[in-house]
Amino acid sequence: MADLLAAARGFQNELRTRAAEIESGRQLPADIARRFAEAGFYRACVPDTYGGLEVDALALSTLIETLAQADGSAAWCVMIGATTGLLGAYMPPATARDLFADHNLILAGVYAPRGKAVEEGDHYLVNGRWQWGSGSPNATFIAGGCMVMRDGKPQTTPSGVPISRMMLVPVKDAELAGNWDVSGLCGTGSQDFAFKNLRVPKAMGVDLITDKPLPRPLYAFPAFGILAMGISSVMLGLARASIDALIALAGGKTPEGHRKPLAARAKTQEDVAEADALVRSARAYFRESIAAAWDEAQRGGKLSVDARRNLRLAATHAARASVSAVDLMYNLGGGTSVYKTSPLQRIFRDVHVASQHMMVAPPTMELAGKLLLGQEAEISQL
Repeated sequence: MADLLAAARGFQNELRTRAAEIESGRQLPADIARRFAEAGFYRACVPDTYGGLEVDALALSTLIETLAQADGSAAWCVMIGATTGLLGAYMPPATARDLFADHNLILAGVYAPRGKAVEEGDHYLVNGRWQWGSGSPNATFIAGGCMVMRDGKPQTTPSGVPISRMMLVPVKDAELAGNWDVSGLCGTGSQDFAFKNLRVPKAMGVDLITDKPLPRPLYAFPAFGILAMGISSVMLGLARASIDALIALAGGKTPEGHRKPLAARAKTQEDVAEADALVRSARAYFRESIAAAWDEAQRGGKLSVDARRNLRLAATHAARASVSAVDLMYNLGGGTSVYKTSPLQRIFRDVHVASQHMMVAPPTMELAGKLLLGQEAEISQL
C-alpha cells in the first residue's frame, strides 16, 4: 500500500497543474487514466488471487482522499474504477481470471437497476440506459444494473424481492451519450450510457446482494458501504484542499474596505479553525468506523448490522462535514473564490455535486436513525 500512496502523492502536482484541462475536457485525459492503471489504482479492490491488490478498507480510503486533495474529478474516476473491481470477488473464478489478466483494465459501472435482462440459455439479452457512467470514456468494460426478466415479468427471490444483476460488457459494445455537461466533477466523464440488445454471458452478471463473494475481509464489507466510503473519501480530500487553498490566499489578500490582510481578521481565524475541526473530527470518526468494521470482518468474515450502520453513518457525516468546511472556505475567499483561477470555485462545485449521491444523501441519516432507535428498516442496501 505504501507504493500506491507514494504514487498518488507523485501525481498531485500534475493533477493540480492540469485541473483546468481535466475540467474543460469533461473527462480524465487518457494518458492520466492509463498511468493510473499502470500504478495499480484501479486494481485496489480486485482479489489478489486474480492479480489484484486487494487493499484493506482504510488504505482504499486514504488512496482516494490523497488524489482528491489534488483534483476531485481524478479521484472520483479512481474511486469508481477501483470499487467496480469488487465485481471480481463475485464472479466465477475462471471468468474473473480471464477478465483481470489485463492488469491495466479499467472498469466503470452503475448499480441502479434501470435495465432489463432476459434469460436466454447461458446468456442474458440486455437493454437499458443509465446515468452517471463515471470514468466511462477511459473504461475497458462497463456495468449496468438490470432487472432479470422472465415472461415479461421481473424474477423475484423466495421472499418476493426483485432480482437485479450488474451486467458487465465491453465499452465498445455500449453506446456513450457524451452528455456530461454539469456544474461540478466536470472531468469525470459521467455521461449516460446504453446497452441495446446485447448478449451478455451469465458469468458476467453479478448480484451484489445475493451472490456470495470470496471469503476475504474486504468482500465482507457491503458493496454499498464501500461505495459510500469512496464518495466520502473524495469529499474529505476536497475539504482539506479548500482549507489549504484559503490559507494560501489569506496571507496575501486584504479584503476591500479592510486594512488587515484576510489572515489577520478574527472571522477568518475562527472559520479556518472551525473548518479544520470539522474535517479532522469527521475524518477521525470515519476512519474509526472503517477500522472497527475491518476488525470485525477479519474476525468473523461478515459485518453485523451495527457495523454496516456505523459505516454508512460515518460516511454520510463525513460528507456533510466536508460540505460545511468547503462552504466556510469559499465564503471567506470572497470575490476571489468565483474566478476560474481560484481552486476554491472548483472545489465548491465538486463537493456539492458529490453530496447529491444517494449513498450519502439525507435518507441515509433516516435509515441510521431508525436502526439506532430500534425501528424496523429495509437494510438490503445498507
